Amino acid sequence: MGSVFKTSGAMLALAMLAGPAALAAQDTTEAEPMATVTAELPSPDQMTKGPKIEGIISARSDGRMQVTTADGNNTAIAIADYTKIKSSGGFLGLDRDKLAANSLLNGLPVTVETLQWDGGLVANQVVLKNKDLRTANMIHTGTNQRFAEQTAATEALRSRVGDIDQYNVKGTTNVNFDTGKAVLTEQAKADLCSAASQAEGMDNALLLVVGYTDSTGSQELNQVLSEKRASRVVNHLQQACGWKPYRMLTPTGMAEADPAADNSTAEGKAQNRRVAVNILVSKGLDGL
Repeated sequence: MGSVFKTSGAMLALAMLAGPAALAAQDTTEAEPMATVTAELPSPDQMTKGPKIEGIISARSDGRMQVTTADGNNTAIAIADYTKIKSSGGFLGLDRDKLAANSLLNGLPVTVETLQWDGGLVANQVVLKNKDLRTANMIHTGTNQRFAEQTAATEALRSRVGDIDQYNVKGTTNVNFDTGKAVLTEQAKADLCSAASQAEGMDNALLLVVGYTDSTGSQELNQVLSEKRASRVVNHLQQACGWKPYRMLTPTGMAEADPAADNSTAEGKAQNRRVAVNILVSKGLDGL
């Protein structure tokens, strides 16, 4: 697809850092180059092949867009009724209003094949990727998917254990993992059985297992990894340490939420790659 897709992650990151307000502001601050496109467009057979433009959409208005390339140059390109918008999932349709609302958004990396005439450039075909379109939609609506998913994960945890205030935390054991791994070390196995033994000595104790990751990798991958780590710990507690399944609250993964240490350092990340085994006793039963 060209260099735009090799660098689209960095471009999208810059666009997200700029934020929706900054992107919207570009619609007015960059109005001058966009004004070079006229409203009356000739048919494709009346034009010659133009240059291929690769970059991000930095401004958008009815019937035209501005594409900013990696070297910072801005190019105004008209969008015609015959402009094809193609993604990894196929053609998205030809209706101009639909495209303006659903496809060609500020911050979206694109490759544009153009046609040229004396009034400027017209987009013959615009190529994008579905994953970039999803990210651009997040930028456009001012929504950070990671925060939304993290909030949902937190609420899911609360619903699984009920009101955590109804429990007394009698102890917490953390076991740590290598980057991207869910393999228990011999030390971790010993620590887990020690935690189970400690809990076994308490009346009415339950175990709550929560998996975490550091900030390396995507939220989606970290969510899966944190759940896998929690599951591995649960299996060891039940199979090797003899902990009864009915005394286990539903385990969960919390990805990179609630870091135990600073994710900006290697030492901090090592502490965050963990599973926490919490010994809980209902306040109503504690001491009975």
